Amino acid sequence: MVRHSSYIELSQSSLKKNINFIRKKIGSHPKISAVVKANAYGHGIPQIVQMLEKCGVDYFAVASASEAEEVFQNCSEKSRIMIMGILYDTDIEWAIENGIEFYVFDYNRFQIVKEKSKKIGKPAIVHIEVETGTNRTGMNWRDFKKAITFLKKNKELFTFQGVCTHLGGIENINNQFRIKPQIQKFNEAIKELRKKKFMPTYRHMACSAAALAYPETHYDLVRTGVVIYGFWPSPDTYHLHLQDSGKLKDSPLKRIISWKTNVMDIKDVKEGEFIGYGTAYQAYRNLRIAVIPVGYSNGYPRGLSGKGYVLLKGKKAPITGLINMNLFMIDITHIKDVQIGSEVVLLGKQGNNVISVSSFTNFTNLLNNEMLSRLPAAIPRKIVS
Repeated sequence: MVRHSSYIELSQSSLKKNINFIRKKIGSHPKISAVVKANAYGHGIPQIVQMLEKCGVDYFAVASASEAEEVFQNCSEKSRIMIMGILYDTDIEWAIENGIEFYVFDYNRFQIVKEKSKKIGKPAIVHIEVETGTNRTGMNWRDFKKAITFLKKNKELFTFQGVCTHLGGIENINNQFRIKPQIQKFNEAIKELRKKKFMPTYRHMACSAAALAYPETHYDLVRTGVVIYGFWPSPDTYHLHLQDSGKLKDSPLKRIISWKTNVMDIKDVKEGEFIGYGTAYQAYRNLRIAVIPVGYSNGYPRGLSGKGYVLLKGKKAPITGLINMNLFMIDITHIKDVQIGSEVVLLGKQGNNVISVSSFTNFTNLLNNEMLSRLPAAIPRKIVS
């Protein structure tokens, strides 16, 4: 098999530490549903599903039917899959046939699902999503009450797996004016279900930030995304953890991703000559540069042109000139013994130096999640210890 221009390594031991940390935070009762949307936040669905199952996680949440299909093709038979977002009418039968769970946030959808379920002769496994204040997807109060009645009347065609909502503003501790009413509205929905004596298997509203900072949102299941991959949802959640632990500094979350490549070429550039396209970079002295076979088409942000750096022989090598579609150049004048094929770290640790995702995002205004999810699925991902 021919080689790709870069590769990603994923640490199993780091993932295990993150899962243990989450479990310590939420206790033994709530089930962990690992959010693996956006190609597992850029880490790779096939690899992350395998790694999570080794950590005892067997419930996966995705944003679409196509993502659910990829998880389905890579998970064990005992694992469950939940679609939180788009499910086209043409894919409902596939979901029902394969036991894929899905949100229903539009009351009118139930009639379509009912017909599909009756046709297949198998119950649809559904979660009712209620609107509590995010104003994205979710049923209003009137439709929610109608949905309860509908499901009770059609028990043989539906498995009522969950009642859920999505929190907005939960990452910022100053948003109490918005957070508390959402929790209150969700509790009202649960009271209505109790009143109708029709409770689902799971009540769930907690994302990563809520799971870490708001125990009252844990209920029966938490949907954890970014924290699984070793990132704090926000500075506020990290500071709350420090307060709870009584520590001034703590690093319980571990990044599981490293992104690497190799030196493609080496050349000497004389003082005054330009490097790369245009006139963005002119050598201010005699330089030795290395060519790196990665560019913005590979998910490496063009905004790092002339600002970012990579790691080579454990040292920082600054980017010189513009990042191109498929390659960029670095200054290696200060680094000895660099050869064609030498390992280059784009993201991760080498020697005593580290390039974190924030090293990218601070220069480019990208969110951590945005940066990671842009990593092409074509980059090979390898699981390491």
